[in-house]
Amino acid sequence: MRSSTIGWLFLAPTLLILLVFGMLPFVYVLVIGFTDWNAFAAVATPHFNGVENYRRLVFDDQVLTALWLTLRFTIFAVVSELILGYFLAQLFMRDFPLKGLFRTLHTLPLMVAPIAVGATWRLLTVPGLGPLSYYLERWAGIEYRLNTYASQAFFTTVLMDLWHWTPLVTLTLLAGLSALPKDPFEQAQIDGANRFQIFWHITLPMLRPVILTTVFIRAMDALRTVDEVWMLTGGGPGAATRYIGLHIWRVVFPKTDYGYGAAMSLLTLYLTIVLCWLLYVALVARKRSGEDSR
Repeated sequence: MRSSTIGWLFLAPTLLILLVFGMLPFVYVLVIGFTDWNAFAAVATPHFNGVENYRRLVFDDQVLTALWLTLRFTIFAVVSELILGYFLAQLFMRDFPLKGLFRTLHTLPLMVAPIAVGATWRLLTVPGLGPLSYYLERWAGIEYRLNTYASQAFFTTVLMDLWHWTPLVTLTLLAGLSALPKDPFEQAQIDGANRFQIFWHITLPMLRPVILTTVFIRAMDALRTVDEVWMLTGGGPGAATRYIGLHIWRVVFPKTDYGYGAAMSLLTLYLTIVLCWLLYVALVARKRSGEDSR
């Protein structure tokens, strides 16, 4: 038996799983997105309606608002996690007392289920009872009410995401920093380069593939966030934290509008791919321009 045949035999289980749990559901949602289907109607049969669902999307203010909120949330969360994760990764590159304990405690949030994270933060922010709201009101004089102030609710969801997923960013950047060769840094120090110059001209270019991968993972995850925000705010107050995942849930389940929900899911997937592609093109173009300038 040829080696190529053996290779395909080993790949067959993985390809089968991707087909059953990846491609087939995607094709199913793609088909449903062109139908008007209410599974609990008297006649629960999908009715083909062409591009009507996508026409509705263009003029649906609630969808556009949810997409804008989701984009804002993603930018704030991913940028904050990237900055904080880099500084923590640099900290872990050094030796200090109880380093192993601190690193273990830092990674514990990754082991908590998103729905449990949302429930925990809901307890932390209960007005007059939760520690976060209590100390903010007592020490800082800030009236902390998630159910009243939209800006507080939005930034609390960002802070919750920051607490939950910064360890992932730290670990990926720490792995990237650990793999960097030492010779360029030693040569730069001999030449008299300062810390910012070393970071900008050596660390950042060499770490770019790791940063790009990390941003892709976190951006795709943040764009589809549902569990944590649902448990913390339920999308409120009003629609202040009704991100696109929550909005799709409210359309599909309470309203049982499966065709329109499928269309929104496909639109979200398309925008996620476009956003990641634009980010990739921007970073690659910047890398090439830097190489050409040398």
